Amino acid sequence: MKGTNIPLAGVIGHPIAHSKSPKLHGHWLRSYGINGHYLPLLVQPENLRKVLRSMPDMGFVGANITIPHKEAVLQIADDITPTALRIGAANTLSFGPDGKITADNTDAYGFIENLRQTAPDWQANGGAAMVLGAGGAARAVLVALLDAGAPEILLANRTQQRADDLARAFGGKIKTIAWDRVESSLGAVHTIVNTTSLGMVGQDAFPFKLDNLNPAALATDIVYTPLQTPFLVTAAARGCQTVDGLGMLLHQAAPGFASWFGVTPVVDAALRSAVLA
Repeated sequence: MKGTNIPLAGVIGHPIAHSKSPKLHGHWLRSYGINGHYLPLLVQPENLRKVLRSMPDMGFVGANITIPHKEAVLQIADDITPTALRIGAANTLSFGPDGKITADNTDAYGFIENLRQTAPDWQANGGAAMVLGAGGAARAVLVALLDAGAPEILLANRTQQRADDLARAFGGKIKTIAWDRVESSLGAVHTIVNTTSLGMVGQDAFPFKLDNLNPAALATDIVYTPLQTPFLVTAAARGCQTVDGLGMLLHQAAPGFASWFGVTPVVDAALRSAVLA
């Protein structure tokens, strides 16, 4: 940090008013007594390059990136981490003193840290995982599960071609299954992850019965509105351990905050309460 500049960070998206990131980072800034600011920044896609290149000169040390810019920033950044390259998207940018932009993706980290904190006895290598959905979030979840040691991942998506393309991109441990075969394939699943918007407030209902799901399985959703999605409620009724999606949001924010503001933050109950308030 040069001179007495107040470090700035923010979240860039379109739309952006819904983002919980300002509450999240604001809580940490207050908790650690850091004289910095974190702002929601509404940026049109056609202005993204111009805005990013001007931010270091304005005192910004970094930014989070959300929809619809996560892929586009890879075309703008000067350096891209191996994780962001594997996932094909970035959610965290850091600006060097020379204005260089480094793009990273902390979604896989956030996903796995949420499971480790909330379900400490869970082990990825305990059996096959099932991932529902083949969008950007699914790519991060696949990276996280593969790196954590999942022996096999069953991937299902409403559009079969997208699942097939993703399986080819990530290699041999991923096996696609048809959308209408999800229920009949649940018996062998050790971990099930919903990365779709099904069951989210304002979206279509979660379509699957979980009668075949092993009660010893772990179920997690990346959606956190509502916090207890119909998928998680149904899995819990089966006796499964469940992990809500809010923790992924909280944990993915920590590496960026540490990089920008020089303090490694703690994800705890006080942070959850602040973000949900």
